This record gives sequence, structure tokens and C-alpha cells, in this order.
Amino acid sequence: MSKTHSVRVDAHQHFWDPARFRYPWMDDAALDPVRRPYTPDDLAGELTANGIDGTVLVQTVADLAETRLFLDIARETPFVHGVVGWVDLTSPTVGEVLDELLDEYGALLVGIRHQVHDEDDAAWLGRPDVRHGLAQVAARGLAYDLLVRTRELPAATAAVAALPDLRFVLDHIAKPGIAGGWDEPWAAAIVHLAALPNVRVKLSGMVTEADWTNWSAETLRPFIDRVIDLFTVDRVMFGSDWPVCLLAASAYGDVVDAVSTVLSGLSPTESEQVFGRNAQTYYRLPGS
Repeated sequence: MSKTHSVRVDAHQHFWDPARFRYPWMDDAALDPVRRPYTPDDLAGELTANGIDGTVLVQTVADLAETRLFLDIARETPFVHGVVGWVDLTSPTVGEVLDELLDEYGALLVGIRHQVHDEDDAAWLGRPDVRHGLAQVAARGLAYDLLVRTRELPAATAAVAALPDLRFVLDHIAKPGIAGGWDEPWAAAIVHLAALPNVRVKLSGMVTEADWTNWSAETLRPFIDRVIDLFTVDRVMFGSDWPVCLLAASAYGDVVDAVSTVLSGLSPTESEQVFGRNAQTYYRLPGS
């Protein structure tokens, strides 16, 4: 029997429709180039062209209606292997909401996320109501995506340490200031998070933290190298952050190629981990 190819997974992509939801982060005029609907039809051909078999679809707005919409999309779209949705972590009924979603959609719901870096309070993840919500996520075997910058890394690290049974995933390597060159505060702060065993990190969202008009794989290399050194290949996963990435990249494939170039020294087994197996196992994607 011939060996089947390893499943390649994009662990971080989005869909949206500005006519259906209001996205506060899209108020900036710089986002005009992506201010239109993005649907599975827009992504399917890009995945095929770049040898990506499946994706994790990630929330974009604090609205339970979007979570349900994304889970409906996942039901109908074979390449969407799982959804990281949103629920109100501060609600006393967060557990009941999670149970309703799991009862209706089952294993398609793989994680929860909140746009923590948009909160005024840098220590939002340390609030008792938020910690209660995170504990409810953990109790149901779901992952939690950390959307933070350097400012929130201390609170994120404390949350990860306080909830050892919760599987955390750091999005976008915590958004270092790549456009300004080496970001030492980020590099120092991420060390403490990486030391904790119950957190993984996505090599995603980097091109839009670089100079949108002047970046290359070599621009990203020091930051990817830092992450690989701290987390090891066992704990990192590729994500495109499509279609946000189109603000800085001309096409989906540019992001795949850039990360692949930086990681070209990995063994085939290590590459399979970063480009699929780690996402499959840590998110517990259906069929993995």
C-alpha cells in the first residue's frame, strides 16, 4: 500500500462580509483593499494551488452570530476542518453557550478567541470573570487562541500558567514590530510564555506587521528563528492570516512561500509538523 501524503493545514484564515457584520478593526482606511466579502469560493483555488488540504477558520468579530455562521460554513465546506469561534468569556452563562454550540456542531468547534489586544485593560486575561470563562473552555476540551501584542504578553503568560489544563495557541507570534526592525521587548517577553508547556504558536500574521511595501522572507527570518528556537518545531504551526495578509502580500502563495523559504532547512518530518500535523493534533481537528 502506498503511503498517503501528510495533510497540510493552514491553521489561521478568515472569512467576512462587511454588509453583514460591523468589524471595528476595519474602520481604518488602510483596510480599504480588503473591505469586501471573502468567502470559501475565494480561497478554494488558492489552497489547491499551494497544496493546502484544510484550514482552521478563525473568528473576526465579537459576535456569536459569526461563530454560528462559521460553523455552518464548516459543515458545508470540506476544506474547513475546524472553527475557532467567539463567545462572551465574561458571561456567567458561558458554559451553557459552549454546550449549546457543541451539541449543535460537535467537533467542528475546536477553539475560542477574543481580540484581547483591543481591550483597554492590558491585564484583561487576569480578570476573575475572564478566568472563569477560560476554565469553561478548558472543561470542554477546547483550545483558546491568544490574540495579544507585547503589552498583553505578561497577562497571557500568567493565564497560561494558571490554567495548565487549557490548550493555548498564540496567534501571529504576538505581533512584534517587524517593520521597525528587531523588537527586543517582544523577544524578551515571549521567552516566559514559551517556557510553559500548554501553549503553541502560529507562524501567522507576520507580513502585515512588516513594511507592507518592502518585506521578504529574510525580513521575517529573525522572528521565525526566535520562535522556533523558543518553542521548537513540535509547538509551532503555519497560518496564512488570509485575507488580512493581502494587505501586504500580492497573493496567498506569497505567504506560504515566505514561511517555506525560512523553514527550508527543516527535515521532511519537521516540515510536516509545522505545515499540518501540529495543528491537527493540538486543535483536535475532526479526522486527525
